[in-house]
Amino acid sequence: MKAADVENKHVVVTGGASGIGAKTTELLASRGAKVFFGDRNVAAGAALCESLQGKGYEVAFFELDVTQKDSVNAFYKAAIAKYGQIHVALNNAGVDHMPARMLDVPDEEFHRNIAINLTGVWYCMKQAIQHMLEVGGGHIINLASVAGISGAPTISAYGASKHGVIGLTKSVAIEYARANIRINAVCPSFIKTPMVENVLANFNQKQQNTLVSANPMKRLGEVEEIAYAIAWLCSDESSFMTGHSMVLDGGLTA
Repeated sequence: MKAADVENKHVVVTGGASGIGAKTTELLASRGAKVFFGDRNVAAGAALCESLQGKGYEVAFFELDVTQKDSVNAFYKAAIAKYGQIHVALNNAGVDHMPARMLDVPDEEFHRNIAINLTGVWYCMKQAIQHMLEVGGGHIINLASVAGISGAPTISAYGASKHGVIGLTKSVAIEYARANIRINAVCPSFIKTPMVENVLANFNQKQQNTLVSANPMKRLGEVEEIAYAIAWLCSDESSFMTGHSMVLDGGLTA
C-alpha cells in the first residue's frame, strides 16, 4: 500500500475553492481520490474544478453555503448521487475577523464567525454521520485552529468558534466510535492563505514580522504542509485515531 493511500476514496470538502481547502482538494485528487467540493465562491470553485478536471482528476464542484441547513443537505445529496458512498468528510469552510479587543468587535462579527465556523460544522457533521451510519462508517475531519486550544487575544470570536469545533470533535467522536465513525480535528496556526494575507495587509511591517515570527520556525506555514497532514488523516493509516486535535503550528504551542 502506498503511503497515505487515498485512491478511490470519495472525499467531500467544504470551503474547497481557495486556501487549505483548494490545495487539499488538488492533492487528494492527484492521489486518486474522488473529491466533491463546495464553496460560496462559485467563480473560484468552477475555475478550480475545470483546472483539475483538465488534469484528468475526478472532481466536482457544488455551490454551498454552510450556514444554511438546506444548502448543506443539498450538497450531501448531490455528492452521494455523484460518487456514491462518502468515505471522508472534510469540514474546512471558515472565516476570521480583523484583530481587535472584544469590546471593539461588532456583535455581527461574532455571529458571523459562529455561523460559518461552528454552526456550519454542526450541519455538515449531522449529514455526514447520518450517511456514515447507513454505509457502515467513515471519517470526519474538522478544520479547527490553534486558536481553539489556547487563548486567542484580539481574535476572541474566532477563538470561541474554534474551541467549539474542538468540543464537537471530541464529544461526537466518543458518541459514534462504536459505529466505526472517526472524527478528528486539524489545528493549524498562521498559514499562507488568502485569509491570512488579507489580515497581514492591514498591519504595518513590524506587526507583520511579529506575527510571522511568533513560532520557533519563524515563518508562516504553507498550505501544502496542512494538505499533506489531511491526506494522511484521509488514509487508512490513521485508523486508530479519533477525538484527536492534530496541531500544525511550527512549534507555537510547544
